[in-house]
Amino acid sequence: MNFYNTSLIYGGVAMPTGEERKGLENLAFDDEEVNDPRKTKVDKTCGSDCAAQRDVNKPTYAVTDVPPWYLCIFLAFQHYLTAFGGIISIPLILSEGLCLQHDSLTQSRLINTIFFVSGICTILQVTFGVRLPILQGGTFALMTPVMAMLSMPEWKCPAWTQNASLVNTSSPLFIEVWQSRMRMLQGSIMVASVLQILVGFSGLIGFLMRFIGPLTIAPTISLIGLALYDSAGDKAGSHWGISAMTAALIILFSQYLRLIPIPVPAYSETKKLHTSKFFIFQTMPILLGIAVSWLVCYLLTIFDVLSLDSTQYGHLARTDVKGNVVSKASWFTLPYPGQWGVPTVNLAAVVGIVAGIICSMAESVGDYHACARLAGAPPPPKHAINRGIGMEGLGCLLAGAFGTGNGTTSFSENVAALGITKVGSRAVILLSGFIMVLLGMLGKIGAIFTTIPTPVIGGMFLTMFGVITAAGISNLQFTDMNSSRNIFVFGFSMFSALVIPNWIMKNPEFLKTGVKEVDQVLSVLLTTHMFVGGFLGFFLDNTIPGTKHERGLQTWDKLQLEDPSSSVASEEVYNLPFGISSCLQTQSWVRYIPFCPKKSIVAQDTSEDMTQSRGSVLSTRI
Repeated sequence: MNFYNTSLIYGGVAMPTGEERKGLENLAFDDEEVNDPRKTKVDKTCGSDCAAQRDVNKPTYAVTDVPPWYLCIFLAFQHYLTAFGGIISIPLILSEGLCLQHDSLTQSRLINTIFFVSGICTILQVTFGVRLPILQGGTFALMTPVMAMLSMPEWKCPAWTQNASLVNTSSPLFIEVWQSRMRMLQGSIMVASVLQILVGFSGLIGFLMRFIGPLTIAPTISLIGLALYDSAGDKAGSHWGISAMTAALIILFSQYLRLIPIPVPAYSETKKLHTSKFFIFQTMPILLGIAVSWLVCYLLTIFDVLSLDSTQYGHLARTDVKGNVVSKASWFTLPYPGQWGVPTVNLAAVVGIVAGIICSMAESVGDYHACARLAGAPPPPKHAINRGIGMEGLGCLLAGAFGTGNGTTSFSENVAALGITKVGSRAVILLSGFIMVLLGMLGKIGAIFTTIPTPVIGGMFLTMFGVITAAGISNLQFTDMNSSRNIFVFGFSMFSALVIPNWIMKNPEFLKTGVKEVDQVLSVLLTTHMFVGGFLGFFLDNTIPGTKHERGLQTWDKLQLEDPSSSVASEEVYNLPFGISSCLQTQSWVRYIPFCPKKSIVAQDTSEDMTQSRGSVLSTRI
């Protein structure tokens, strides 16, 4: 995906076009680029257009640079807020399948846990993984198979857990109901993550990527968003007025007001104390939309405009529905592995989660190349990509052990933020990781998030899930959509992925082979829209004759392998820290280890990297 020629919003981040970017200058402080000591003279033979393009592409702070401490802190919080909407929505959706709709205190612990683990995984990825400024967080690619598993008859929530008056959150029976489901997810995610660890550290990622093109990625990602329409509709339908207001505010901030700056006080050595432009609407539209709607709900609650009767329409828009969950939550909490008990394993869940992990890996490879371009780094070499995918596998293993009910992956919305801020320093992302770990240990922070009224969450879902769907479809820009072959592959994959799971869910007795484990595996796979669409797209795209240009592989490879005007060496960016690379390079056996840097890192072998770079630049995480 060429970020510079595309205008889109993903996860709350709006990507401007080239013309818009000229006026944007810098998302944080407009004077930072003026003082950039790294600027060089442009070749006179290049022309004004080339010079303008280089200025646009050139980051103020490259991957190895460290901004001033105050800017570092600000930008680290900005990345945290950018990922906020995507990360927090995962435990809120998951709570439905875990029978936790009426247990806000446990929901808050899940929120704390996923932020805590995301912070740890971010630190590990930036330090020992791909070493690019790429933030880690939960993935929607795993949500679809997880929810499909939890909707099976043996895991479906008992009817009494849906009634708030019948739920005693401290009773052993209720605790066992949701913890047994969580333990099953934990063990299944941990087993499935072993595949990603092996694929990454063994170097098999290149072999897998050569078979995955835009016609596989497009239906897979699109169906992640489409499969969640029921959850979004239920929450938005609790009060359509509040949900519509929330969605309208997010659209207003992210689309109409994104280029309107707010003057804020700033200080620099040259200008001293002065005002600078801060593009707040572009930085945190989701957070602002939630905050304004939340405030409106609070005012409607204290003036008793909204019904006190739990059976009446609009009651869930009240801010006092969750009771005193904030006062009950502890100030300090420390998530730890096995906090919900000893994990168990379910074969059907493992197979379904593996399908989601394969999709996640393909997307992450594309994220690495996009992040490198935006951060002013050379294209990632094979050993860095292998480490990055392997480290994401370790992240999923940690997420399963800690009990987030989800895995971890690269957040594309934060990659997009690099292009807007022009700050590609990995020190900023590293600090973001520490911030997430710290906030993950503050129990009342997670409790506050659980008190967001249900229709406000519904309004957020309307915008986020719609963007996920569109992000998947955007991959078709690489293909020739005038081709009847491509139209057939995409159309058949999408429509079949909606029809087959819907029919299977209405006729569960059809899948009766006599072997319980096989029935479970088939039920999870065939009711997972993402798997059905992705599998059909993969099979048809690789079996129906078509040229590389027609399939979009030629254009995709060309975009992924663009040479950035980088001022830093590959060794400086991608080698392991603390002198580890220097120690390893003295050993002759290192050249046989796929994830270890070699003695001399030169330009990448194009023929091999073309197979590794086929991944969607846009991701399913919000």
